Amino acid sequence: MSERTRNLRPKTDGAEVARSICPYCGVGCGQLVYHKAGKLISIEGDPQSPISRGHLCPKGADTYELHTHPARLQKVKYRAPHSRAWQVIEMDQAMDMVADRVWDTRERTFQETRDGETLMQTTGMAHLGGATLDIEENYLIKKLFTAGLGMVCLSNQARI
Repeated sequence: MSERTRNLRPKTDGAEVARSICPYCGVGCGQLVYHKAGKLISIEGDPQSPISRGHLCPKGADTYELHTHPARLQKVKYRAPHSRAWQVIEMDQAMDMVADRVWDTRERTFQETRDGETLMQTTGMAHLGGATLDIEENYLIKKLFTAGLGMVCLSNQARI
């Protein structure tokens, strides 16, 4: 064995590891996220996960590249109605635009009554929850969107 070979170390040598869940579907495969000095080193299947036992599908196995690929978008892009060009906008501006549109839709489509009966709902917007949310998060989302906004069109990817 050469000196160079003897000195070889795994790419995760000295890295900290955080347990995580793959975000790409409802299965919930376990992942080990290796990081060192604020830099992502590797993402691998978690052998201790009772769901995936260290295995990942092609999307889950490619999580590292999806986070580190040089072509990954890092800024919010917006294309105005009828425009052919995208423009970069700040995250705060994008969040304000979403909030304004949600509230405008609710105000425009909210029904307080129907046929003399109290209704208090809107069918002008819907929500599809992500499958990696836990039961508590889904409960809070349902409460916010039904009681807070009056939405009745809610579903969750975990059910599909």
